[in-house]
Amino acid sequence: MLPTKPQIIISDWQKLWVLLGIGLGSFMSALDMGIINVTLPTLVESLHTTFLQAQWAVLSYVLVSSSLVLAVTRLGDMWGKKYLYLGGLVLFTLSSLLCGLAPNIYWLIGFRTLQGIGSVLLSGLGLAIITEVFPAAERGRSVGIIGSVASLGVALGPSVGGLLLGLAGWRSVFLINVPLGIVATVLVAREVPPSVLATVKQRFDPVGAVLTLITLGSFALGMTQGLLSLLAIALLGLVCFLLVELRLEQPLLELHLFANFRLSMSLLSNLLVYIVLSGLLLVTPFFLERVKEYSTAEVGILLALPSITSGFVAPISGTLSDRFGSRLMGLIGLGLMISGCLAISSFNTQLTVLGYMLPYLIYGLGFGFFRSPNDSTVMGAVPRERLGIASGLLSLSRTCGVTMGISVIGAVFAALSSRVARGIDITHAPPEAIVAGFQGTFRLAALILAVAAVVSAFRFPQIKGVKYDK
Repeated sequence: MLPTKPQIIISDWQKLWVLLGIGLGSFMSALDMGIINVTLPTLVESLHTTFLQAQWAVLSYVLVSSSLVLAVTRLGDMWGKKYLYLGGLVLFTLSSLLCGLAPNIYWLIGFRTLQGIGSVLLSGLGLAIITEVFPAAERGRSVGIIGSVASLGVALGPSVGGLLLGLAGWRSVFLINVPLGIVATVLVAREVPPSVLATVKQRFDPVGAVLTLITLGSFALGMTQGLLSLLAIALLGLVCFLLVELRLEQPLLELHLFANFRLSMSLLSNLLVYIVLSGLLLVTPFFLERVKEYSTAEVGILLALPSITSGFVAPISGTLSDRFGSRLMGLIGLGLMISGCLAISSFNTQLTVLGYMLPYLIYGLGFGFFRSPNDSTVMGAVPRERLGIASGLLSLSRTCGVTMGISVIGAVFAALSSRVARGIDITHAPPEAIVAGFQGTFRLAALILAVAAVVSAFRFPQIKGVKYDK
């Protein structure tokens, strides 16, 4: 057992600069996840490539950022988070510049891989730095602010991408990160204090790192491409990883951390919420475009509504969780999300814009109330010398949820629609088939969120010697 590290003490002004620096990094990382999707048709035409090859500009980023998260966050606990985060900022900024200058699709895929490595350092270590710098009484609010910035990045991704694409071409979608990255690098270098490292020498687990790379990479690629062989490799890799970690004195992931049921259940709830979140972002455009016949610009604005709402609410819910406890705020958020999904499941061809906005506002409010308290619970449930790995687990639960949601929710939507469309492909299905699939998918989403609420509400027995968050 490593000795607990002391709390880092800095002034209130320095805390604000730290929030701004880490917030910019989180914003860039979140923005880049959605901004490239709108450029894919343009990339096919401009780089004289195929849509399948252009998709690898997205997949390479996702695969790297998913499979390396545990390894880089473990290094953050060992070597200190500030300088690894700075390295991530420099790499992300430089690779964004290179992406903007890429001469063909192959160079772009390679530079996007580098960008994914930078992104995993940003997304994996940002919350850990915030938790180190801010005391427990301020943790919910600070985590909420970072969450709101990330939500804003997700919301603005498609619209900013479309705007830049129209004004300056596809290269500007990547080059926009360069000035933001430079500002963030200066702020983090000047204002973020170095981590206080444990006095006991720690060893890195290379075998565990390789196994996570194989397992998580196979899982992400298998889910996105629908390849059962890769999912089988992922399952075998997971079994091998668990067996190896149980035998090591200093493993990549200390499995005893999951004896804290609040940590385990918060991670499970996060996974379920992101399954719903990503799946519904995939399904909703079909309804708006095929049933309501809204333009692409109108669809982008309507899709951004829940993310913008959650971004405004996140700091408030984080502050309330500091005062009233994270469990209550998280349950309120899940209740609102369930209510929103049930209301959305009644949408039909007569839906008005106002009728669309109100349920999605409720859904966005719910996500804002859930995310910050849940993130705060995870970060507060581990010793300070394990903040990096806790942040990595949180990031991993999000990326796995997104990967599973796109595949599972998308498949359910297609299956439900095809029952009405009598085998017609979803891209050519009539409006009544889209409506049927849409309604059934949102009822399933409400059920998944209800499971997350039960998991969050149940009071698991405390184990002696294990730290529990309120």
